[in-house]
Amino acid sequence: MNDRVKNTTPSSRGHIRRREAVFILLSGIFLGTLAMLNVLGIARFVDLSFTLPGTGLRIPMVIAVGALPYPVTFLCTDFISELYGRRRANLVVATGLLLNLWVMAVIWVAGALPGAGGDDQAFFAIRRLAFSAVSASMMAYLAAQFIDVQLFHMWKRLTAGRHLWLRNNGSTMVSQLVDTVAVIMVTHYWAGGLPVDSDSALLPQLGVLVASGYAFKVIVAAADTLPFYLGVAWLNRYLGIKAPADA
Repeated sequence: MNDRVKNTTPSSRGHIRRREAVFILLSGIFLGTLAMLNVLGIARFVDLSFTLPGTGLRIPMVIAVGALPYPVTFLCTDFISELYGRRRANLVVATGLLLNLWVMAVIWVAGALPGAGGDDQAFFAIRRLAFSAVSASMMAYLAAQFIDVQLFHMWKRLTAGRHLWLRNNGSTMVSQLVDTVAVIMVTHYWAGGLPVDSDSALLPQLGVLVASGYAFKVIVAAADTLPFYLGVAWLNRYLGIKAPADA
C-alpha cells in the first residue's frame, strides 16, 4: 500500500479499494467480451429479421454471432470514461489491442506445432475464421473505440458535464457506424468471410449486412441508456466520487 493510501482515512481507503475493484471488473468484462467475440467472430450468422406490426414490412437483420456481445464493450468504456477519465479508458482500449494480438499469436502457434494425430479439421476451421474476424475487427476496433472515447469527452466538455444520455448514445452510435462499415468491408474484401451470394448483386448484400449490424448496435445502445444513467448514479455514490472524472 503506497503512502497516498496510508495517509487517507479508513472511509477514503475503502472508496479507493472499491474504485480499483470496479475498474478491474469493468476492464475484465470489456477484455473478456473482446476475446470471446473475436474467437466466435463470423463462425455463424443468426437471423434476427422481424416484421413491423401492422405494416407487413419485413426488416432484414442478419448478425454475426461475434457482434452479439460487442455493444457491451462500448458500455464498459463509457462507464470507465465517465468514472475514471479518458486516460484510463484509452489504456483499456490499448490493452484490448494487445489482447487481440496475444489471442492471434496463441492460435497461430497452436496451428504451427505438429499435431498428435486425430482430426484437426475443427481447430483449423476455427483458426481460419478467427484470423479473418480479427484481421477485420482489429482495424475497426482501434478506430471505433478511440472515436468512442474522444467523442464521449468532447460532448462532455461541450455540455459542461450535463446530458449524460448525449455522450453515452452519441459517442456509441457514431463509433458503432465506423466499426460496422469497417468490419463488413474488410471481412469481405480482404478476408472473404461473408456469406454472400455470388449470383446476386454484391453491394445490396453488403448494404443489408451493414444496415443489420448497425441497427442492432443502435437498438442496444438506446436500450442501455437507462441502465447507464442508473449505473453511473449508483457507482458515483458507491465509489465516493463527487464529480465524474474528465481527464
